Parts: sequence; structure tokens; C-alpha cells
Amino acid sequence: MSNLIVKGGNRLDGEITPAGNKNSALPILCATLLTEEPVTIKNFPELTDVGKLIDLMVELGSKIDWDKDKQEVKIDNSGFCKSFGDSGFPLGMRGALLILPPLLYRHKVLEIKQEIGGCALGIREIDPHLEILSALGATIKLKDAIIIEAKNGLTGNKLWQDYMSVTTTENFAMAACLAKGTSVMVNAASEPHVQDLCNFLVSMGAKIKGIGSSTITVEGVERLHGTEFTISSDHHEITTLLALGAMTGGMVKVHNAIPQHFQLINKTFAKFGVNIKYEKDIAYSETNEKLKVVEPFTKNLLQKVEAAPWPYFPADLLPLMMALAVKAEGNSMFWNKLYEGGFFWIPEMIKFGAHIVMCDPHRVIIFGGKELSPATVEAPNIIRATVALLMVALTIKGESTIKNADSIKRAHPNFVENLQKLGADIKWQE
Repeated sequence: MSNLIVKGGNRLDGEITPAGNKNSALPILCATLLTEEPVTIKNFPELTDVGKLIDLMVELGSKIDWDKDKQEVKIDNSGFCKSFGDSGFPLGMRGALLILPPLLYRHKVLEIKQEIGGCALGIREIDPHLEILSALGATIKLKDAIIIEAKNGLTGNKLWQDYMSVTTTENFAMAACLAKGTSVMVNAASEPHVQDLCNFLVSMGAKIKGIGSSTITVEGVERLHGTEFTISSDHHEITTLLALGAMTGGMVKVHNAIPQHFQLINKTFAKFGVNIKYEKDIAYSETNEKLKVVEPFTKNLLQKVEAAPWPYFPADLLPLMMALAVKAEGNSMFWNKLYEGGFFWIPEMIKFGAHIVMCDPHRVIIFGGKELSPATVEAPNIIRATVALLMVALTIKGESTIKNADSIKRAHPNFVENLQKLGADIKWQE
């Protein structure tokens, strides 16, 4: 495991282009298995999770040419294996769930090992994914392993989900685009990475309506063809860079800043005195001498940030805004409606001197603008929480250490190097 050594207090300035969205790259990579024709994906991020999936696909017969300097990957799945033999397919990584519909399309019968997926945020269940395949006509059998059969293909159906799940919606889109007839999902997720996947499938010949909304309609087609597609910028990284500019009193200009996705995020920035502006698709924050929480008109209530599925404020961005709130003078409440373990990393932030009270597993109150000091903290296995600890450390004069910070590499390629270019004094310690 690697530590980050941070000598904070430097103002961050400069221009930067964010990486492609990791949460788009994984499902799009899986979706390439829905065609035998070559596919080219641009703005493809170099990340550990993505690399694991590429290694798996190559091991199973895919031909993949990954030009990391050009951030481009060329894929030919025509030689992908016809079966997994007696061992079945292991669900060792969370992203592997996204490969189930393409594998079922190819193999017709799929045997998978039973493993419970999850992370520090909480348990991630497999049931909704199996329910999707079952609703579209697959047969699910439970023995020593889970056996999924669709020997005659899948058939369209209408589904109404319990809750908006990103990976379940992505699996629905992949499964339904080659099913017979029309499929409809109500209460579908609509995050930018879900939109990316749907737009990628459309570029391959899929017929999908309602992209970006809570109801997706998919008319099945007989086959999908090859394509060339560009992954959108990572809105998590854009938010981080804009916040760091504001927190350090500098000005960071972010290119390819996808302003169409940022209206609510920018509104949330404004709650802490940060005004985001645009020059076409370049975003930046006005230089602030001091961050300050804007009091609501209802004086007996705290300024509040609520996180829930898109188009709510994204839960994954909550730690980044919490880092901003720690530096802003005033009090605010943060409410994570999704994850039962979303705030269990807060004791590490408190080591810097932050004043934070955990009300319950889903809500915290931050008393911002307090004096902070360098500290050694333990990074949780939560990408954005680790980034939030780093963000605060960068604002504190003196040397801080963030132990076991490798989770950053799962989502942000060359993140440390990019921050160094902006003026950060930061380095990896192996």
C-alpha cells in the first residue's frame, strides 16, 4: 500500500483537462462484448479497476490494443471464449456484475460463483441484477452456483425498480438492446455515466429512448455493430479540481467541464461562497479571500446538502463538498441518503482539527472555518473520502501523511502528477 506525503499551504493555479469517467469506462468495456466488430474508445482512463477488467477480457480471448498515451483503446472480441468450462465465472470484482448480460448473450448459459459484493460504503447486492435478467426471460437456478440460462435469447418486458440503481440500469440497457421486442424500465438511474453507456449502445445501433430520464425504453435489435466513441469527462474529478482552486485561494481552469451536468453541483458550490463560471466548456471558480457558508433565509435551519441518486446531488461528491465545508466559515449539514457506511471515515478528518458531529449513520453537521493542523490519517477504502482527506491536507501548512491512499488510483489517473503541475507539494511514498 502507498502513502501520500502532503506539504500543504500552496495556492493551486493553472489549467487542466480531467480524465475520462471511470464509471463510464467499466460498463462500456463490458458492452463491447455485445458485438463481434471492432470498437474504438477514446478518452479512456488508465485506472487499476479498468486494467483488471481488460486483463480478464484478454485472458478470455479478447484482442485489446490500449494506447495509454493517446488514452485510446481498440477492442476486437471476435475471438472471445465460448465457455468457462467447469470452473464457472467468478464475481471477484464489483465491475464483473456488468459483464453478466453480454456473457449471457454470448454463452446462453452462464454459471457464476456466489460471492457477496461490497465495500466500505456497504453491501452491494446481486439480486436486482438477477431480477432484471429473469424479467427479460432468463431462467435462474440456484445450486452450488447460480446458473442463468437464456438459450432462446431474451424477451422485452416492463420493469419498475425498487430504487434507482446505476449498475442495475446499465445491465438492463445492455440486456434489453438485443432482446426481442420492447423493454421499459421505470425508476431507472440517469447519472452521467449511465447516459454515456446508453449513448455508446446507440452508437452501436441500439434503439434507446429516455436517456437521462427516470424511464428508459429500449426497442430490441437483431445485432449491434462496431463503433468509435469518446467517454465524457469525469464529473467527480472536475468537482475536485474546482473545489481545490477555491480552497487554496487559487484559480484552476478545468477544460472539457461538461457544463450541462453541473447546474445543481454549481448551486451547491454557491452555498459555500464559491461562484463557478464558464468560458465555453472551461470552468473555473472566482478567487475567494475567504470561504463562507451562505445562511438560508429560514434562519432556524442549517445550510444543507442532500445526496441521493441523480439528478439529486451525487452521493459520491458529498465528501468533496464536506472538505470544502471544513474550510468555509459557518455551519452546514450533510445528508447521505444512500450508504449506511458513508460517514464512518469522519474520525480521520477530525484528526486535522475539523469540528464534525455525526448525528446518525446518514447525517453529519460540520462547524467550518476552524483552525486546522497537519496530521497523519488513515485513508478508508472509499475513493472520494480519500480524496477529501487529501483536499483538506493540501490547505494546511506543514506536512501531513495519508496512509494507504491507493484507492485514488482506482478513479483518477495521474492525479498526483496533475496536482503537482498546479503547484501542490505532494508525492507518493511506497
